[in-house]
Amino acid sequence: MSTTIVSTQVGILGGGPAGLMLSHLLARAGIDNVVVEKRDHATISTTHRAGILEHGSVQMLAETGVDGRVLTDGHRHDGIDLRFGGESHRIDFQDLVGESVWLYPQNEVFVDLAAARARDCGDVRCSVSDTEVLDVATDTPKIRLTEADGTSVEVRCRILVGADGSHSICRQAVPDRTDHFIEYPFAWFGILTEAPPSAPELIYARSEHGFALISQRSDTVQRMYFQCDPGEDASSWSEEQIWDELQRRVDGADGFELTRGRIFEQMVLPFRSYVCEPLRHSNLFLVGDAGHTVPPTGAKGLNLALADVKVLAEALTSFFGDGSTALLDGYSDTALRRVWKAQNFSYWMTSMLHTRSDATAFERKRALGELATITESRYGQQYLAEGYTGWPSK
Repeated sequence: MSTTIVSTQVGILGGGPAGLMLSHLLARAGIDNVVVEKRDHATISTTHRAGILEHGSVQMLAETGVDGRVLTDGHRHDGIDLRFGGESHRIDFQDLVGESVWLYPQNEVFVDLAAARARDCGDVRCSVSDTEVLDVATDTPKIRLTEADGTSVEVRCRILVGADGSHSICRQAVPDRTDHFIEYPFAWFGILTEAPPSAPELIYARSEHGFALISQRSDTVQRMYFQCDPGEDASSWSEEQIWDELQRRVDGADGFELTRGRIFEQMVLPFRSYVCEPLRHSNLFLVGDAGHTVPPTGAKGLNLALADVKVLAEALTSFFGDGSTALLDGYSDTALRRVWKAQNFSYWMTSMLHTRSDATAFERKRALGELATITESRYGQQYLAEGYTGWPSK
């Protein structure tokens, strides 16, 4: 079978939000690029994933020509509640750091970016198979793939970007990498429910029974989680059992009650922290989950991916504009500075709010002391608020 050769400046493997945002920014800078994605549009756009966007992520979407639905359909949150000892303690982001976050599901970010690339006639190839990357250490790295109609294609590029998620084949092509990771001894039991919000903002709750997150998705659909064993069978739980477990994690003297509804999705989500160092090998660069993952407690995953993209887009614009390699050479170190800050923040939030099954009485009471230290100190609250809403770009 003959192979169709496609030449471009930047080949991007992965057409999720990170890959599409990079493609969008590069196109705005006049840099030709091709995006390759194994999933189809419908699958990505209907995969429900939470979405808390930092102010910098919202700014990137709203100010670069992507549809502004994040501002019209998203929900601005000016704080969160930390709930422990049966009481809620509000962390007021606006008062503390003058910033907010937006509740906007990740699949909606994808829909907006996909529409922007279609509007601008971007070359985005979905539903491909047999994908492989070749010659990453040369001046012409390649992506080989089979189109949905069976056509064999080879994308030849000057720069190859791996935005292909946590199971990245691009990461496997980095021979000199160091893999840093930790496994957590717990997972999240997550649900989607047809119900109005139980609270105006997110609630992060620690109780003697374990952690719970009372999150949101829209005015009519809510997402909630409670800490569970990684081996838990989600299908073995009835709706009543789930609601009763969530409620006992947030019970308190104030009588707070969750608003119940029909549960239409339930799953167990194990998670870990992971970082690949470096995020570059020759002409191959990694962004987003291809290079690092964080537990969802700190709401950092998508935001870190978009921060990577911003740094890499600026470096590629400089490289293709005047031939300078300085920013490209510094990409990995620059991106990893923020990645490690986010890893620390996510690890801290996770450790503070979750309870290991083998935790001693000392460890449990120490964690409550830490929560009291944060909520009773303006400086402690500011540290949390700055990390949650996002650090300034350097």
